[in-house]
Amino acid sequence: MQSTVSNVQESNGVSPATPSVKDLVKVLFGGKRFGNHVDEVWPNLFIGDMSVANDRYSLWKLGITHVLNAAHGKMHCQGSHDFYGSSVEYYGVPADDSPSFDLSHYLFPSAEYIQSALDTAGARVFVHCAVGVSRSASLVLAYLMIHQNYTLLEAINKVKEHRWIFPNTGFLKQLCALDMKTRKSS
Repeated sequence: MQSTVSNVQESNGVSPATPSVKDLVKVLFGGKRFGNHVDEVWPNLFIGDMSVANDRYSLWKLGITHVLNAAHGKMHCQGSHDFYGSSVEYYGVPADDSPSFDLSHYLFPSAEYIQSALDTAGARVFVHCAVGVSRSASLVLAYLMIHQNYTLLEAINKVKEHRWIFPNTGFLKQLCALDMKTRKSS
């Protein structure tokens, strides 16, 4: 699939570092589709769904110290400082899983939250939304691009080694813009 993406990019005159949304969708459709409730996608960084987010015992068993809720305030994703208590740090992003939602305002602050947490000894970060494939995945992909210097395609492939993800097309466009921005600044 990588060579297909590269060939299509070259014929379209698109930089090999930033595939088109159409090509990214092909990459995302590829591979195994499995639906765990939570997966460790980077050392001490987990993506999951609301069933785990709403289960404090599961989070405790995983050793989660920080929660980033990418569906803050949405139905069934009502996490808060009060819900998790003093043993878990909480950060909420009130995102809609809609291609028209502008997630770009939250990419850098969320990446900073994740990095700051991971810089803390013993920290384990759980990023979730309702299903754990679009909003939360987009924020983790942005983290890998911003703090680990991955291209968008590299970040997608890294996360897909551990979890099936599928950011909506609007988020993919915003991640492509981030990819171009981070590639220019490298």
